[in-house]
Amino acid sequence: MLDNVVELLTVSGRSLAHVLAMLVPAAWEAEDGLDEAVRGFYEYHACLTEPWDGPAALAFSDGVAVGAALDRNGLRPARFVRTNDDLIVMASEAGVLDIAPERILEKGRLGPGQMLVVDTARGAVVRDHEVKAALAQVLPYGAWVRRHLVRLGPVPLNGAGGDASPAHQRAFGYTLEDVERILRPMVQEGKDPVFSMGDDIPPAVLSARPRLLYQYFKQRFAQVTNPPIDPLRERTVMSLAVYLGPRPSFLEDSPAHAHLLQLPSPILLPDDMRWLQSEGPFPVRVLPARFPADAGPGGLAAALRELFDAAAEAARDAAVIALSDRGVDARWVPIPMLLAVAAVHHELIRRGLRMRTSLIAETGEARDIHQFACLIGYGASAICPYLALQTLAADPHIVGNPHHRWAAYRTAVDAGLRKIMSKMGISTLSAYCGAQLFEAVGLDRTLVTQYFPGTPSRLDGIGLTELAAEALDRHRAALSTPHEALTEAGLVRFRRDGEYHAFNPYVVKAMHRAIRTGDAVAREALIGLIASRPPATVRDLIEFVPQAPVPLEEVEPVEAILRRFVVSAMSHGALGREAHETLATAANRIGARSNSGEGGEDPQRYRASSNSRIKQIASARFGVTPEYILSADELEIKMAQGSKPGEGGQLPGHKVSAEIARIRRAQAGVTLISPPPHHDIYSIEDLAQLIYDLKRIHPRARVAVKLVAEAGVGTIAAGVAKGFADTIQISGHDGGTGASPLDSIKNAGVPWELGLAEAQQVLVGNDLRGRVRLRVDGGLKIGRDIVIAALLGADEYGFGSAAVVALGCVMARQCHLNTCPVGIATQQETLRAKFSGTPEMVIAYLSAVAAQVREILAQLGARSIQEIVGRVDLLRPKPTDHPKAARVNLEFILRDPDPQGARSRRNVTPRNDRTEDADLDAQIIREITAARAQGRPVRLRSPIRNAHRAVGARVAGMIAEAHGDAGLPDGSVTLEFAGAAGQSFGAFCVPGITLMLEGEANDYVGKGMAGGVIVIRPPRALMGVTDRNVILGNTVLYGATGGRLFAAGRAGERFAVRNSGASAVVEGVGDHGCEYMTAGTVVVLGDVGRNFAAGMTGGTAYVLDADHILPARCNPEHVRWERLRGADDEAQLQKLIASHARLTGSRHAQTVLRLWEQYAPQRSPPWPPGSEEGTINLTGMIFSAIFRGNI
Repeated sequence: MLDNVVELLTVSGRSLAHVLAMLVPAAWEAEDGLDEAVRGFYEYHACLTEPWDGPAALAFSDGVAVGAALDRNGLRPARFVRTNDDLIVMASEAGVLDIAPERILEKGRLGPGQMLVVDTARGAVVRDHEVKAALAQVLPYGAWVRRHLVRLGPVPLNGAGGDASPAHQRAFGYTLEDVERILRPMVQEGKDPVFSMGDDIPPAVLSARPRLLYQYFKQRFAQVTNPPIDPLRERTVMSLAVYLGPRPSFLEDSPAHAHLLQLPSPILLPDDMRWLQSEGPFPVRVLPARFPADAGPGGLAAALRELFDAAAEAARDAAVIALSDRGVDARWVPIPMLLAVAAVHHELIRRGLRMRTSLIAETGEARDIHQFACLIGYGASAICPYLALQTLAADPHIVGNPHHRWAAYRTAVDAGLRKIMSKMGISTLSAYCGAQLFEAVGLDRTLVTQYFPGTPSRLDGIGLTELAAEALDRHRAALSTPHEALTEAGLVRFRRDGEYHAFNPYVVKAMHRAIRTGDAVAREALIGLIASRPPATVRDLIEFVPQAPVPLEEVEPVEAILRRFVVSAMSHGALGREAHETLATAANRIGARSNSGEGGEDPQRYRASSNSRIKQIASARFGVTPEYILSADELEIKMAQGSKPGEGGQLPGHKVSAEIARIRRAQAGVTLISPPPHHDIYSIEDLAQLIYDLKRIHPRARVAVKLVAEAGVGTIAAGVAKGFADTIQISGHDGGTGASPLDSIKNAGVPWELGLAEAQQVLVGNDLRGRVRLRVDGGLKIGRDIVIAALLGADEYGFGSAAVVALGCVMARQCHLNTCPVGIATQQETLRAKFSGTPEMVIAYLSAVAAQVREILAQLGARSIQEIVGRVDLLRPKPTDHPKAARVNLEFILRDPDPQGARSRRNVTPRNDRTEDADLDAQIIREITAARAQGRPVRLRSPIRNAHRAVGARVAGMIAEAHGDAGLPDGSVTLEFAGAAGQSFGAFCVPGITLMLEGEANDYVGKGMAGGVIVIRPPRALMGVTDRNVILGNTVLYGATGGRLFAAGRAGERFAVRNSGASAVVEGVGDHGCEYMTAGTVVVLGDVGRNFAAGMTGGTAYVLDADHILPARCNPEHVRWERLRGADDEAQLQKLIASHARLTGSRHAQTVLRLWEQYAPQRSPPWPPGSEEGTINLTGMIFSAIFRGNI
């Protein structure tokens, strides 16, 4: 599609470079030093079209110009070489062609948002700044913007905006939880509130209570095929600016194209609305979004038709349309605002009028972040949540006047919107608006097709009539008792008269009783309690097709079934040490496996009975060392988590004890929020690379990839299988958590039944199912759950919350507060002393589940789980008298992917390994083995090319298996290479290994290294310009915990991201250097890119800042900069640079050492009087900064 748009815009008269700069712009919004003419170019074109997000490295040509451009986030590598005879070679990797070093003039790369153009007509290479400067002069874009673009600034303040009566609140579906657990914390904390233990209430379509339309939509999220963005540490690339007004054709340019109203945020306060209607640059047409109560459910469809005609008339008049549900009273019922916005949006598209207007939702309904995201996602450019604002103004528990409260609320909403956008890898709100990045769960296909076309919907349910009836029910209940106060509906916590919770106190107590007594009566009581519940999950709508039974004694034993069980990932951090070890011990005793979670593990457990046999590799790489990896039977790459897909794990600061900080190599008391993406996985190919890396260091381990159920997960699963993972886990939306944003717990991901069915169907359909195991988790409790999962395709089954309940958890839902009353999910020693769980409790529970599985297998005529995996023909819809559940269509879930049985339905191969085609490590190990047998140090030389990936990892694994992270004495193994190294050179390096490369390297150098030395230097012909040439790629030292790296040249983006202990010297880095670094030392003998040290909470970075631009390039949120504080700091710096000069031969480093007095930090001016951290005047400094995390 991008190619089509580029072609259209090029044919319309713009140059190809112009079109690419217009569609895939740099992140210009927060770049302070940007040339004003270039800023004008970007801002003008933001009025024409929204940007396209990456990841993307684009190559383009019109027959004369040839060029390449990179997305605004720099999520793809783009390396180039220029020779002395004007050959330009650009590729996604270095080393694609063998070019003699003597011919090379330059080795470079494209940075985020950059472009390189070769004009063959002029014989010129045009650099990014030249391209953008020339484009900015084509037309007076900046002048047009200054003259015609209207910016919404501060407006005159008026009153509090009206009254929030209980009747109006209840008519719009408010509960006491909305006020106390969402609105109030958003103002008090300035962010989405955090909660714990997952979402165990029924999906909206299974609820016996009226639910708002928003709750039938689930946020989609990126996993594997493209990455989410980090909205905390990479916020500088994001923008919430929106533009209101009619849009002329983007095939033309004119001053009128810049005549729009720019809003800094999509959230409008009452004063903003008044200004828009009275003084705004465009007429505002307010259209009532309501229908008459006396018209009954049929009145909704008629009201929508009237709304369509009124909206079309307003659009023809070029008015901004405000859909408003004000005026609700005994006669008028509000139209669900999401329905009104989406319906009008699509009707205007059908009539060819959508670009002639903008939509504003003025609503009493929206109050939480998910609701705002839905409205924007389905076409609203701005929202005035008047009832939420009135509710906040009237709340006696919040300090400050209404305007201060509203400002804090808008700040929290803005942060939440950035988070939701970032889950899909979208950086700008203008690109998110109308993108419809949601999945409908439980809505009728006709309703979705007519009003939400293009929205994935695989579980049909209620239609327009039922939505209208629920709106009428809310309206009737609110107006019949207008003074009744708000009550809790039990949507967050269990309440006796509220929404059903799968882990309600009756179920929890029944589980404890069954485990404690161990008798069959208590077990059957628990099973009966769950089996007789109202429909709460999709599987509650499914039953088994009766079969001729077999004798129970012919069914495989409990022990065989237990080997398929997994205790799902829960970190040591979320759980206390005692609980975490008890779970692992229980699993190990019965042949099951326990997952470490993403917090690492104490090395003392690696060879003990409490070792977690599954070790998780998550985005922050906390505690991931070679020895950690070698201690596992299985390595799980966590791409997403059921309670917060698209986000990283979260551990509140009050749970980061000294012990947790030691294991994670972080700072005690500092909140740990993992990056949403793995910074070495921006594509399916990148995931395959990490799988390869892990199998290199630990060839015996199986590798699993954890995904979360959503539309399209089957396609992703197929890619994962082709990437040579051994196991694919599908997690449901209802997974537990120690701490997650409440919005994510409630509104992201879908039931595992949908995800598992899709994964099974796609894998079988592509004949991939036999290569991988499928694992599922999310709310599994009893044997019936296991058998249904098996019939839908799962080979293995995970227990998280249920396993913790078996240990004694009482579902207090305060894990995030560090106040667990039974000592399970806390780091407080006084509370941990209350922990009374034992491995026997977990074993008793899992054994009881396995026993019920045996009984069901016998009833189905099966003698093992293996026989029934994928036998979806043994399932059918279960009759129900639930009014909404009865409308649910299970056709998608119960579809047989291979009725003829021609392809495998289950895993049949023990491993899914690739055939090695360039195994340089195997050759090295043979030579090392021979040398070690002779008792001599190893020193080997070998050529290397970019097909040789993860070189050194297998050697590191061999050493770590014998010696752990301590490795060998320095100098034990020296490996010298010449050429271009492939991805992950030196990954997981350990002490005793020295890797010396003459040439260049690609991405992920030193990933996860724990020790040793990596030296990279260019060939002799290029030694004179090391500080100007690129020598290694992106994401270097990702998750490193030790070792040293010396690179005589420049690096790409995200250098030393998540560095937790390595030392490095490099001669320049790209954007986001030292991001989320928690320990270690980095020396940059050159300039740094934007957003340096974002999220850095530990360690030190020294930067040679000859141009004095560091203050503009760094992110000051967690760091301070200052001159060196005495001889010790200077000696450490000088020693590192001297080592760099000696090992790499860098002439640039030698010059710095030779002219040390000239570069010396002591020549800096004194600190200005009254200066504060982060605001030091750096004028005159050369080695200008030392960064330290605020610890």
